[in-house]
Amino acid sequence: MDKFKELKGANMDIDLVPAKVDWKQDKCPWNEADHTNKHKCAIKDISLCKHFKGIKGPDTVICSYGEEKK
Repeated sequence: MDKFKELKGANMDIDLVPAKVDWKQDKCPWNEADHTNKHKCAIKDISLCKHFKGIKGPDTVICSYGEEKK
């Protein structure tokens, strides 16, 4: 069974909250690896990240980045 990352703060652009949030958000591991800030878990009406595996609770994204089968 794969071990997925749980990212707090939902790195998504889907209009659930204002642009500025008051809580700590985990950084996207793909952005960390690329040294960018361009990757989002989900963008409203456009796309889902290929590493997006769902949502747990109100604000936790399940992410498979780095867990791909070789």
